[in-house]
Amino acid sequence: MASSVSQQAYNEAVAKLEAETSTASAAQLATVADEILSVAGLLRAQPRLRRALTDPSRPGADRGELLRSLLTSKLAAATVATLVALASGRFSRPADLLDATERLGVEVVLRSAEKGGKLGDVEDELFRFGQIVGGSAELAVTLSDPGAPAGRRAKLVEELLKGKSQPATVRLVEVALEGFGGRGFEASLTRLVELTAAKRDREVAYVTVARPLTDADEQALSGKLAEMYGRPVSLQIVVDPAIIGGVSVRVGSDLYDGTILRRLTAAKQAFAK
Repeated sequence: MASSVSQQAYNEAVAKLEAETSTASAAQLATVADEILSVAGLLRAQPRLRRALTDPSRPGADRGELLRSLLTSKLAAATVATLVALASGRFSRPADLLDATERLGVEVVLRSAEKGGKLGDVEDELFRFGQIVGGSAELAVTLSDPGAPAGRRAKLVEELLKGKSQPATVRLVEVALEGFGGRGFEASLTRLVELTAAKRDREVAYVTVARPLTDADEQALSGKLAEMYGRPVSLQIVVDPAIIGGVSVRVGSDLYDGTILRRLTAAKQAFAK
C-alpha cells in the first residue's frame, strides 16, 4: 500500500472507523477487528472481487455499494460502513485493497488492546513469541509453510498461546500466519511488534546482551535512546551469551554494535590481511 492514492483511501477509512466506533468497548472493537480481517480473508481468496472493487472505470460510490450488498446483514454496521468507505476510495493496484483491509483490521485489534490497557503486554508477547519461533527450526518451518493449511497452523498457535497471552496477541499472530502485507511469517511478526509500539508512540529498540540487564541499566539505555530519537523507546531484549559482552542495539535501519564478539571478529579479520 505504498502509493499516495492508496494511502489516502486508507486514511479516509480510518476516519470513518473512528466516527463509527468512538464509544465502542474493547470487546466491540475486537468483534469489528475480526469482521474486517474476515473480509481481508475473502479478498485474499477472491482476486476477481479485488479487481471489481478497485476497477478505476467504476465510480467509487458504485464500488462501495457493491461491497455493501455483499456485507449488509452479515456484519456489524460499523464494520460495513468502514469497509464501504475503504472500497469507495481509489487504489493503484487490486493487491493494495487487500493490504489496506488487512492493515485496517490490525489497527482495530490494536485499538481493542489499547482500550483494555493491554498494548504493552501485546507488544512484549508478540516479540517473545517471535523469539520462540526463531529459536526452533521445526516450529519456524511449520508456521512459515504457506503450503500447510492455515487452519492447522492457527490451531497450533492457539495451543501454544491460549491462556498465556492476550487475545489480541493470538489474533495478530494469526494475521502473521497469512503473511501480513505480503511478508513471511517472522517478518510479519516483527512488523506487528513495530506497529504495536507505534500505537504507543514508541520506537522499538532490539537489544542483544550477553547477560540480563539490571533495571537501572535498562532505564539508562532507554533514556539515552529516547534522547537520540526524540520519542520514548520500547526495549525488546535478547540475552545471547555468544556475544561474550557488550551490547548490540538496532532501531529501524540503525545498528549500534558494541559487542565483544564484533570486536574480536574485526581484530581477527585485521590480522588476516
